[in-house]
Amino acid sequence: MRLVVAAVIERGDRRLLICQRRRSDTSPLKWEFPGGKVESGESPEAALARELREELNATLEKCVEMRRVQHQYAATREELEIRFYAVSVKEIEITPKCFEQIVWALPRELANYDFLAANAQLIAQVATGRLKPGEFLAAKPS
Repeated sequence: MRLVVAAVIERGDRRLLICQRRRSDTSPLKWEFPGGKVESGESPEAALARELREELNATLEKCVEMRRVQHQYAATREELEIRFYAVSVKEIEITPKCFEQIVWALPRELANYDFLAANAQLIAQVATGRLKPGEFLAAKPS
């Protein structure tokens, strides 16, 4: 099973950073939270920091695991465990390096975007307010 990490970054106005995959990527133009695969010998937190640097030129400040989801994509048959983290970053301005576009969306707006299937359960919980990334970060001491 392949381990994947994803960052749920929430601003002070409750908007969440979502990213659209490039046209040339697998699952073209689908929306996702930034993140990626954990490399051999790398901790999930280190992978999250690396992915945020590579994808958004952002520095991980704090992260707290929110949920784990197991998913298997029918096309590739690859089994994934995705760990979603509530994340704060140092930067106020995010610079996307490998996405078609990024959007800061309110939780209730998430249903308007075509997300990767593996994100569906988390999206539903965040969109309905059952899961609040900011509360995870507030509960963990710096």
